[in-house]
Amino acid sequence: MATNETQLPDVLERFLRYVQVDSQSDPANEAQTPSTPRQHQMARVLGDDLRALGCQDVQVDDHAYVTAGVPASAGAEGLPALGLIAHMDTAPDAPAAGVKPHLVRYEGGNLVAGVVNGREVATTPAQVPDLAQFVGQDIVCTDGRTLLGADDKAGVAEICSLLARIKKNPQLPHPALKIAFVPDEEIGHGAALLDLGRFGAAWAYTVDGETLGEFNYETFNAAHADVTVHGVMVHPGSAKNVMVNAITVASEFQQLVPAFERPEHTEGYEGFYHPTGISGTALETHLSYIVRDFDAASFAARQETLRKIAAFLNDRYGAGTVEVSIHEEYRNMAEKFSGLDFLVQNALEANREVGLDARCVAVRGGTDGSQLTFRGLPCPNIATGGYNCHSVREFIPVSSLLQTVDVLEHLVAKFAVPQA
Repeated sequence: MATNETQLPDVLERFLRYVQVDSQSDPANEAQTPSTPRQHQMARVLGDDLRALGCQDVQVDDHAYVTAGVPASAGAEGLPALGLIAHMDTAPDAPAAGVKPHLVRYEGGNLVAGVVNGREVATTPAQVPDLAQFVGQDIVCTDGRTLLGADDKAGVAEICSLLARIKKNPQLPHPALKIAFVPDEEIGHGAALLDLGRFGAAWAYTVDGETLGEFNYETFNAAHADVTVHGVMVHPGSAKNVMVNAITVASEFQQLVPAFERPEHTEGYEGFYHPTGISGTALETHLSYIVRDFDAASFAARQETLRKIAAFLNDRYGAGTVEVSIHEEYRNMAEKFSGLDFLVQNALEANREVGLDARCVAVRGGTDGSQLTFRGLPCPNIATGGYNCHSVREFIPVSSLLQTVDVLEHLVAKFAVPQA
């Protein structure tokens, strides 16, 4: 692989450039969109790139939403527009400032991203069996100190690279394309401020998946739960039968959550409770959970379980000791896919046409498309080819970036004819 960026494939050059722009979102500031000012910088970069690609009506709004349009190819002008969507923010689960991407020629064994404090930051073949497919290939890694940002700047780069192909070869068949790059997906924002009427797409795809060939139109139902425990404090020397230690009660709450229904014990269609944060004192302690399930009834039952645990502890320690606040974040988009089989089949065929093993996979997470589908814009999910997202071990093979652009080219061509 050449090291001179002017000789890099378009999608790789874009990806390496985008991941070096810090655009991490912040759940502590979720009431504001974007949750971090740095996402505006990423939005400006993408707005400039879309203009350079010849897109029409490029808009970068006050909330860091970037939208644009591409006219249809000859003969497809009267067909419904197709949306392509990716998110520009990166996850708050690992450091994201000062990303230093580099290419590693993988020759088997552990994939070493870098060495930090004398220790290798590596992914083993046992952790990611797909590594065997990439022996002899170039893989983009971090230096081991930050996440990479392939989730979802790979999707952003892949969409932009498709547009570069269309600019160079406008005869490539495609309907009118509507592009959106949105902020704060990683903290559950879900493209909430995307004006669907103005956006103008009949259908859309997010480009925000992982392993190539996987296609997602089933997602978790998702909720966030905040638990507050109110203690009763007195001097510990005279605490008997009076003190209620909020830390102790919070520990009891966690112990009552089903132990084998946590992420580390579940897979496939199994849901979970996942504690994500704890803070406080003996006077007041806060717990945070995310709750996930594919089945709507089971999802509701999980929320009720948390409320029952609170009620049990309140019976023991007094009314109001434990408070549970739950808000739903997104729903399983599969509930809204009746009569939309062509969205699934077109995506699977596009993957197969470029030589991939296409398959539908229920994604153990969510995308912007989860919320958008319930808002009236059916929006399943295409893979980007990345691995180990939300981690300093995150990586993406160069071949995956290239193949995803090929998938997108084949996909948009399928919408250049009327849909059944």
